Amino acid sequence: MLIAGMELVFAQEATTTVNLVLADIVSIDPGSAAKGGTVDFYYDNVHDYNSEKTATIPNSLIITFSRPFSLKVRANGENFENGSHVIPVNVLTVKCNESSEITGTATPIILSTQDQVLINGEGSGSKLKLDLDYTIPKARSSSAAILGKPAGKYTQKVTYTATAL
Repeated sequence: MLIAGMELVFAQEATTTVNLVLADIVSIDPGSAAKGGTVDFYYDNVHDYNSEKTATIPNSLIITFSRPFSLKVRANGENFENGSHVIPVNVLTVKCNESSEITGTATPIILSTQDQVLINGEGSGSKLKLDLDYTIPKARSSSAAILGKPAGKYTQKVTYTATAL
């Protein structure tokens, strides 16, 4: 009797553990208009001084966040400055434009040197745009805060800080 060779095949398994290690993040994208950008208001005639002016800046901030966050804003000094001539920063109001993609509680703020919460963002999102409205109300442009100042460019830096909650 001939015995044919038998081959036994056994299945084998190996198990690997895969971990996803997450960190809470909140990031302002380098492509945000607020990173090195400028907002200009021109007062060239009587009408300009006697009306509200708003500058809407698309993509002011582009934010990625893995959990709810707060966005604070503050001026880096008490005044817009032109040499020794000054205009108080509280002539300017900053608010979220309705075209923004970030949801949450938004509060218009009157600019100051104190950190103020502009928005408490909800949920999470990747590269969501926040469009901002910068407004100088008529009550401020037609007041001694701006009227009577020498002609020229008055400048101040504004800082935005995003923090995970």
